[in-house]
Amino acid sequence: MILLPAVDIRDGKAVRLVQGDFGQETVYADDPLEAARSFVDAGARFLHVVDLDGAREGEPVNLRHVERITRELSVPVELGGGLRSIASIRRALAAGADRVVLGTAAFTDPELLDEALGAFTSRILVGVDVRGGNVSVAGWTREMQVRGEDAIRRMQQRGATRFVYTNVDRDGMLDGLDLDELQRVSRAVRGRFLYSGGISSLDDLRALGRLRLLNLAGVISGRALYEGRFGVGEGQAALEARD
Repeated sequence: MILLPAVDIRDGKAVRLVQGDFGQETVYADDPLEAARSFVDAGARFLHVVDLDGAREGEPVNLRHVERITRELSVPVELGGGLRSIASIRRALAAGADRVVLGTAAFTDPELLDEALGAFTSRILVGVDVRGGNVSVAGWTREMQVRGEDAIRRMQQRGATRFVYTNVDRDGMLDGLDLDELQRVSRAVRGRFLYSGGISSLDDLRALGRLRLLNLAGVISGRALYEGRFGVGEGQAALEARD
């Protein structure tokens, strides 16, 4: 299990939102590359990059920053935000992304999901963003009447095997994890998944490690890292702790 620092890009800056709310934004770096570099220098093995402008526009907006990050740094990058066509997926991969996260498109365009899974297989992750227990799409502006775990089961029927599950209600709040939710998600996933939302401390990461969920491939952290609640190396060690 690995710790993936989050680099969310809006208006050319590295930012974090609170509960997916674009009106509650904190800028942590004027240059996303420098934010990414600081995480890699601290020991990050993988980066989770989100094009927030793309999530709202429905088309990637910040691929030039993705290109800079992947060209300058030596770790793989996964990218989400605005990937709602095969053309945009191809552009993201051409920009250097190792894999991409399909969120809205996975739920609104099943034919696109089928095509993407057929063309790119393990490079496709389905993003399941959950607010109030239900899936949230279109830049977290619209809720669907489907529970997160049920959405995962439906996606698996279409061939998806990799997921990014985000508790939007906890995202950016530093309120800690919902371990019961995490275990429910784990029971639903037959492949592998990443978890995001609420990580606030090394104790949260140690608790994750102690669960020993074999299908939990990693966790994503943003605000806690930016605000120095723990470092990348400390966080990785906490995930690996078993006592």
